[in-house]
Amino acid sequence: MSSPYFSDQERGPRPRVKEEIEIDAWGGILILIQNLVRTDAFAAEFADKCPDRGISGTDRRAMAFAIRAEIPELDWPEDMNYLTYRVDPATKPSTLAILDLVQFCHLKVAKPIQEDYHPFFGHHHLRFDPAEGRQDFRDSIERIFARNELAYELRENGQIVRLAPPVLREALRSATFQTGDPHLDNLLEAARTKYLDPAPLIRRESLEKLWDAWERLKTLQDPSDKKKSIGILLDRVSAEPKFRARLETEARELTEIGNNFMIRHTEVGKTAIADSQQVDYLFQRLFGLIYLLLRSL
Repeated sequence: MSSPYFSDQERGPRPRVKEEIEIDAWGGILILIQNLVRTDAFAAEFADKCPDRGISGTDRRAMAFAIRAEIPELDWPEDMNYLTYRVDPATKPSTLAILDLVQFCHLKVAKPIQEDYHPFFGHHHLRFDPAEGRQDFRDSIERIFARNELAYELRENGQIVRLAPPVLREALRSATFQTGDPHLDNLLEAARTKYLDPAPLIRRESLEKLWDAWERLKTLQDPSDKKKSIGILLDRVSAEPKFRARLETEARELTEIGNNFMIRHTEVGKTAIADSQQVDYLFQRLFGLIYLLLRSL
């Protein structure tokens, strides 16, 4: 990856907390892809073949059809030269569609390398390095995400994940769930995976998995007596009376939140979770307590 901007060196990296891809970031992503099309970085997958032998360029029409088929929201033009006119707020796709496009391009991109020149048709034959092409693409996307404070990361496997808020980021990145109870481990891993998903609806589902994990955790020490079981865990965390009492209050309040909000139950009268910030707050609050209790195990 190229060196950081001087402002980043002076002030540190920008906080990556934005979830909506706005017009400037979309324009940067669009022009990046447009330039890669022009330099035949997608020709390995969408090949325009020389009449004699080998690949000589990109079949842009085939690429457009593939994008439209996999991302129906994007009305991708067959002639990439028209894309410069699409950097407009009125035609900007949704954030999820843009992220899907980034994943699509990462899967298809490969660095083109010119080989022998074919004088009759006036072109070079091409070979490709997919690994280097994907690395360059990830570096470019990462720079756009970082400079626009976007809370997304394109990983080496081609998946995009949402960056957790800074207070949770390292804990979620490094945590390995080995509680001795496979069902609890699976619930915790499902909660983490869903919470880091870019889609808001899937992110809300992380709360259900996390509260299910909470109910499971409360029974580990004594399955026949949940109150006694959670008491054992709280005792392990702190013997100091005031902190122990605070933890017990927190545990009770979090259980009430799970019962009264539309997290584990969907009956009429349950309070819905309205937006992503509320998901962040609730997830951080319960995950913090669970993480503390798991350390005692």
